[in-house]
Amino acid sequence: MILARDNPFSTDRVLRERYRLSEREWSRLQEKLSYHCGRGALVGPKGSGKTTLLEDFKVRLSHPGRRITLIRLSAESPILPHAFDKTFFAKLDHNDALLLDGAEQLSWLKWFWFRWHTRHAGLVIVTTHRVGRLPMLHRCSTTPMLLRTLVRSLGEDLPHAEAATLHRRHRGNIREALRELYDRHAEKNTGVLSTPTSLV
Repeated sequence: MILARDNPFSTDRVLRERYRLSEREWSRLQEKLSYHCGRGALVGPKGSGKTTLLEDFKVRLSHPGRRITLIRLSAESPILPHAFDKTFFAKLDHNDALLLDGAEQLSWLKWFWFRWHTRHAGLVIVTTHRVGRLPMLHRCSTTPMLLRTLVRSLGEDLPHAEAATLHRRHRGNIREALRELYDRHAEKNTGVLSTPTSLV
C-alpha cells in the first residue's frame, strides 16, 4: 500500500514545481512592470500557473524596506478579508507591493474601489482570467509538452499521445490533469481514489 505522500503527484511534490521562466523573461516582466508604473496583471485560464507565477514574483520583489502583501480570492472566498479595510489601504505607500490572486472575483464596483484605495502603493500585481483590469505583464498558457515536462520533473513518464489527451480533456488545466494522474496512481496502488483536497 502506497502512502499519499509517496504518490509522485502528491500536493507536496506538485507545489515544489515552479513557473518556468528564463532570466531574460523575468527581466522583461520587470521592465513591463516599471513601464506601467508598477501596475500589471498575470492573465490566463484556470490551472495555467498564475498563482505559482505570482508567488515566484513575490520572492523576486523581496528586498529590505519593501512590504509585500499577498491577498487570495477564490470562488469560495470572493470578498476581501476583513483585515483589508480602509484603514489598511490608507497606510499604503511607495514601499508597499500588493499582490492580489483572483482579481476576477471582484465585481467591477469592488474592483474600482480596490484600484482607488491602492493608488498610493508602489506596486500592484494581480492574477485574472481575462485581459482588462490592469496592463498585461504575462499571459499564462499550457501545452501538452509542458504537462510532460512537469510529469518528468515529478519522476514519472507520460507518453506524448497521453499528454495530449489529458491536456485536451482538461482544457489545458494542468492542475486538473495532475489531479487525474494522482487518482490514477492511487487507484493503481490501492484500488481506492483519494484526491488530496488541496488539488481540488
